[in-house]
Amino acid sequence: MSPLHNGMPAGDLPDAHWHKSPASSPQGNCVELAALPGEQIAMRNSRHPDGPVLIFTKAQVKGLIEAMKHGSFDHLLFRPHADGAPRPDPPDG
Repeated sequence: MSPLHNGMPAGDLPDAHWHKSPASSPQGNCVELAALPGEQIAMRNSRHPDGPVLIFTKAQVKGLIEAMKHGSFDHLLFRPHADGAPRPDPPDG
């Protein structure tokens, strides 16, 4: 296996065991995570399983999950309405 780096093809991680949320949509709109050696975690787009991966430390993923639990990124899921009030983005499809 080549050295781990951001953007490497997921296919270069043949021993990775990918996991996605059971809440993933039937359209496959999800990310998948895999534990890697050396306290690292890979993330890929479930729609492109052989596409590029991002490599994070476990501490970075933990920080992201905690921030998500606290709503730190909720504003990214909404777009402002003409009156300035937030509204959900339309569903993918």
